[in-house]
Amino acid sequence: MEITISSKYQVVLPRAIRERLKLQPQQKLTVLEKDGKIILIPQVKLEFLRGIARGANVSDYRDKRDRY
Repeated sequence: MEITISSKYQVVLPRAIRERLKLQPQQKLTVLEKDGKIILIPQVKLEFLRGIARGANVSDYRDKRDRY
C-alpha cells in the first residue's frame, strides 16, 4: 500500500487500515522513528484496557526481592 505526503506534510491512512484497526476521528497516534522507519501506534483510553490480563497466571511472578 502506498500513500503520499501532501505539501502540508499530511498523510491519509487508507480506509482498509482505519477500519481494521477501528481508528476514530480525533484519536491520537504515537509516532516513533526507528532505523529509518516511521511507526504509528494508536493510543487507547485506559478503560478499554480493563480486563486485558484476565486469566493471566501470576503464580510465577517475580518480585523485586528475586532480582539481583
